[in-house]
Amino acid sequence: MMNTTYQQGVPVLDYGDFAGGDSSRQNQFVAALLDAYHEIGFVGVQNHGVAAETIDSLYSAAWDFSALPDATKGAYHRPDLFGQRGYTPKGKEHAKGAKVGDLKEFFHVGQELDEARLGELGYPANVWPSEVPQLQTSAVNLFRALEDLGHGMLDAIFVGLGIDPGHFSSDVREGNSILRIAHYFPIEDPSALPSEAVRAAAHGDINLITLLVGASADGLELQRRDGAWMPVNVESDTIVVNVGDMLERLTNGRLRSTIHRVVNPPPERCHEARLSMPFFMHPKASMDLSALECCMDEEHPKQFEDITAGAFLQERLREIGLK
Repeated sequence: MMNTTYQQGVPVLDYGDFAGGDSSRQNQFVAALLDAYHEIGFVGVQNHGVAAETIDSLYSAAWDFSALPDATKGAYHRPDLFGQRGYTPKGKEHAKGAKVGDLKEFFHVGQELDEARLGELGYPANVWPSEVPQLQTSAVNLFRALEDLGHGMLDAIFVGLGIDPGHFSSDVREGNSILRIAHYFPIEDPSALPSEAVRAAAHGDINLITLLVGASADGLELQRRDGAWMPVNVESDTIVVNVGDMLERLTNGRLRSTIHRVVNPPPERCHEARLSMPFFMHPKASMDLSALECCMDEEHPKQFEDITAGAFLQERLREIGLK
């Protein structure tokens, strides 16, 4: 049997066991993956095929963009797109139910396709900053690498549920996914902040799954079933993949969308900025998120109302202050 390793409490799997083609190791990977997603909602994967150079290139461009004056970055804010492309200013987004905005700003990248295909899918074009031209190439490269890995992870999940992965291919290929470049800016005077102001308040992700390459600093925490908060500090070559709310709905709660947050650093390090780059994997808006039959029985009745991915996204964008 394959042994699941752990990095500070987070289960870590070897993606090569699933991608390598050996049926026995694939089955072991799938079983370990679903166990982790049922219990904690987070896993780390290694041997994932995303090159370190691809990640480092975007981090370099992201630091350059973050260092621009707020007024310059503001030129790439598109309120009409509700934060789905381009720049979103400091404090604009908040967790569902939170009273204050998060201490972050971010830049969103979506599918980079030709104009005709974007029109067919109903997606807006990306917004690219002229001041940092390398951001476009670097972001598109990382977007596509994480999207490929995300498709593989979803395939493993569906196999574990006893569903042909091809059943959802048309829903998830060219999905409305987002790569976020999140800049947690320096906190110059922590004492001047509202007591509840944090870099990212406790929340669950909207999408199917989220893929997160290593952040530039600590701060991410997940909430365990017992309510305790646990730091998510994995090695730099590990990509964290967690369940989002859409997948929780689809699996009727069998797979867990775990609440997580980004806490403020200790006072002596508040002046330090933090970057992270989560890839939020979304399906197309038309995907039906109704609970799968295989995830319902007498002991597990249907938990959620039927809804499409597009309608659910719009509902959540309103709840978090972007629409």
